[in-house]
Amino acid sequence: MTKPDAAAKVYSSLDPDSEGEDRLDKDYGLHKGVLSAAETLAQSISAIAPSTTPSLTIPLVFSLAGNGTWFVYFLTMLAMLLVGYCVSKFARMSASPGSLYTYTADTLWPSLGAVSAWALLLAYLATGASVAGGALYYCNVLLNEFAHWTPPSVLVLAVIMIATGAVAYRDVKLSAEAMLWIEIVSVSLIAIVLILLPSHSGWHLDVDQLRLKGVKIGALGPALVLATFSFVGFESATTLGAEAREPLKTIPRVVLQCALLVGLFFMLCSYAEVLGFQGEIGKLSESTSPFHVLARKAGLSVLGTAIDIGVLISMSACTLACTTAASRVMLRMAHSGLLPDVFGRGHKRFGTPRAGVILCSAAMLAVTGALAICGVSGSNIYEWLGSISVFGFLTAYALVAIALPFARKALGQHSHFIAAVSWFAALVMAATTFGSVYPVPAAPALWFPYIYLSYMALGMAWYLARRSEIRKRRTAIS
Repeated sequence: MTKPDAAAKVYSSLDPDSEGEDRLDKDYGLHKGVLSAAETLAQSISAIAPSTTPSLTIPLVFSLAGNGTWFVYFLTMLAMLLVGYCVSKFARMSASPGSLYTYTADTLWPSLGAVSAWALLLAYLATGASVAGGALYYCNVLLNEFAHWTPPSVLVLAVIMIATGAVAYRDVKLSAEAMLWIEIVSVSLIAIVLILLPSHSGWHLDVDQLRLKGVKIGALGPALVLATFSFVGFESATTLGAEAREPLKTIPRVVLQCALLVGLFFMLCSYAEVLGFQGEIGKLSESTSPFHVLARKAGLSVLGTAIDIGVLISMSACTLACTTAASRVMLRMAHSGLLPDVFGRGHKRFGTPRAGVILCSAAMLAVTGALAICGVSGSNIYEWLGSISVFGFLTAYALVAIALPFARKALGQHSHFIAAVSWFAALVMAATTFGSVYPVPAAPALWFPYIYLSYMALGMAWYLARRSEIRKRRTAIS
């Protein structure tokens, strides 16, 4: 059987214009239809942790792009909207906790499905561990400010992982509601500072930013990679599958809304931060807490500390969102035979993938704890693991874009426009990946692609060892 024929079997029963109740996976042991549209949106928003980007990522992008920081985020938003368009088309066809992995595995060759699975799993785990490092950094900043003391890093990381893991284990609805309010408060505080800043600094357009003065084209590649990390996880609502109410309608809408909303927010923050730091002694790229500076200039110094507290909580919420997403990817991997069956069972009472949650939390603690013991700072943990996670997301995004035209063709709905958008999205992801490795970055970024490729090689070796079980299950489904 050729792969298009196999895809036709998978999608032949799907009617995109129907309610699609028969297209919802029912055998995962998860609670069905418990999340509202707002709570589903909270999963994607929290996986992005938008309040962390203005504090940690935008200064890094500024160090490369300067006055072009807002433009870098504009380009990245367009790229994510391309990917979001492809993901939303798939999300209208089926709802599964496997997310992008399911879309790819059901359409392309099983080996490419395995590539997507391992890439997406690493992406969520590395992102969760990365923001845990960011939470450690802000915990130290706040405790130094108020208590002139910092606890052992491993202890802080353990508290973060145990707390977020417990919530992810206990109740997906509770975690979604908590994440929603955390992000609303954090983003609102940042927005207040940015709105009031011009009234104290003077209302005027920053012509240098609009003209991209001093921007070097060669620096935009690495800057785009850093900006991409600000968006990754925007598609994570797809991991919820049938846990969302009317998932075939809600999830596609959430994916596109999330990419657009956070993209506009990041552009506004980039422009305002670069403008706000003009005339300051320290540079934006060197600031340890940029919103302390901006809040002081806006005449609201107390909000600087409040924002730091919000960022700390938001990063913890992001770790929770990544644990939620990664455990559901593992659930789907287990059902396909790629992982042992123990990871494919939902808790009878709580309706959560218990084994996956425990392993994800333990894995993130092991990595971040090891780095902390080796003396790596929280900010470096955030930057290093975040950079590695981008490779996983770019791989999964490219594969789902490539898969979309084949899935549409299997449904007898081939569209030249959708095919063109899909292949262009895949090319953009490939170009972004190339920009992360050339020009060759300095260490430790030099080693990140090799770490990622080594991990993927181990994952594919595991796939080969499990291939007979995977084939058996695919045959049974067919």
